[in-house]
Amino acid sequence: MAQTIAGEADRPYRIDGDGLRLAVRVTPRGGREAIAGLVADAEGRAALAIRLAAPPVDGAANAALVRFLATSLNLRKADVAILSGETARLKIVRLSGDGPALAARLDALLA
Repeated sequence: MAQTIAGEADRPYRIDGDGLRLAVRVTPRGGREAIAGLVADAEGRAALAIRLAAPPVDGAANAALVRFLATSLNLRKADVAILSGETARLKIVRLSGDGPALAARLDALLA
């Protein structure tokens, strides 16, 4: 079961050479599309909690996640790719672009 993270030290992303990798915990059929804060998995790793209105059927929630992240971070949909967890709630998403700038945008959304 996921727990809310209180501190700011643990971030759900890792900056790399040409973007960043973002851990996301998706709640499909969450009523509305929104960032629900940071959560920790059973091993204590941080993930960005996102609620989506789309159901987890035929890739609808994954497509909604890509659209939501692209819109929220001012990216093209082509700059957002799900690397792992396509059929799971916990996903690793690749955001292409300037890693430090993307990290700053994510931090601003979480503030």
